[in-house]
Amino acid sequence: MSESISSQLTLDQAVKLLKRYSCLPSQTVESQEQNQQLRQALLLVTSESEWENLGICAENTSNAIATLRSYLQALGYNANLNFAEIPSLNESVYLKFNTQKMSYYVDRYTGEYRGVLISCQGEQENIIGTYGYFPLDLFG
Repeated sequence: MSESISSQLTLDQAVKLLKRYSCLPSQTVESQEQNQQLRQALLLVTSESEWENLGICAENTSNAIATLRSYLQALGYNANLNFAEIPSLNESVYLKFNTQKMSYYVDRYTGEYRGVLISCQGEQENIIGTYGYFPLDLFG
């Protein structure tokens, strides 16, 4: 992350912005400026966490994996992981990924939400929590 991006938001401002997107069914990003600010806030907060759990609700396995790869790359993780063992489902799925263990779980999903939940883990109590649903293509 560049110095100019990180200096635009404080950690407290970033957390407040992310909480506005937390568990709301229809929160949308309506402008490129909002999109950029949301990305900045997410990158700042996750850079302060020790690890994250990502929960992706997508239309199918392929979309979930593409979303996971884009988020992992943006968050500074190896996005070239092998997901060959994930069953290819052409129906709604939930993909959970743990960045500490670099492990995943996938299952069918019957809910209506589409997006990414990010749960920040660690010892800094001011950032621990689950944020989102964020757009599947936030970093795509």
